[in-house]
Order: sequence, then C-alpha cells, then structure tokens
Amino acid sequence: MQAAASYSTSADLGKLVLRSALAILILFHGVAKLTGGIGFISGLVTKYGLPPEAAYLVFVGEIIAPLMVLFGIWTRIGAAIIAINMAVAILLVHVGELLDIGKTGGWALELQGMFLATAIAIMLLGAGRYSLGGSGGRWN
Repeated sequence: MQAAASYSTSADLGKLVLRSALAILILFHGVAKLTGGIGFISGLVTKYGLPPEAAYLVFVGEIIAPLMVLFGIWTRIGAAIIAINMAVAILLVHVGELLDIGKTGGWALELQGMFLATAIAIMLLGAGRYSLGGSGGRWN
C-alpha cells in the first residue's frame, strides 16, 4: 500500500516539474512578444492569407495557456492550446528546418519539438494533485 502512495506522490511531483518547466519556458516567449511586439508574427500570418488580427492569438498560446498549465487550471486545455501554438509556429516559421541538423549535431527544431512533445504529454497526463484544479478535476 505504501509503495502505491509513494508512486502517486512521485508521479504528481513529476507532473508538477513537467508543467512548470513547459509553462515558464513558454512564458518567456510570450513576455518577449508583450514587450517587443508581434509585428513579425503579423507579417507571417498575412503572408499566409490570414487576417493580421490572428497574430494576437499568440498571446493565448504563450501567456494565457502557460499560466493555465503552470497553476493547474484546465491544464489539459491549456496544454492543447500550447501544442497547437507550437504546431502553428513550426508551420509558419520553421517548416524549412524540419529535416535539418543543427551545428552541434542535434535536430534544428529540438526546442520546438520538445515544447510540442511536452505539451502533448501534459495534455495526456493531466495536472496531478499539485495544482489548483486538483487531480480529480475533470480537465486536470
């Protein structure tokens, strides 16, 4: 019985570490866009035929969703938004690098790939008990 409780505690702590790492690292990108503007993204979305206002969705994917994940409020939804945000970023900015190897021998998109994979993992795992929504919350 104690082994199951120990596993549950370490699994929940692992979810907290995973959530925190993804959310904080993505938030840095969101804050940079808040302070530096989204002109670059506006240009990209209009280049692909989307209205320039669509660029503001980056704030949902890089500010609101990471805060949801960090605090464990509707964590699965927040993680899904981050995953979609990363997929769109890869398609709009990095599609030409999909098969490239970086200067140090790693995949050129390893950061974007790690963000995407981590968001999918959190979407599947949920928040765990160390969250405002609690482990029993429907969306956590």
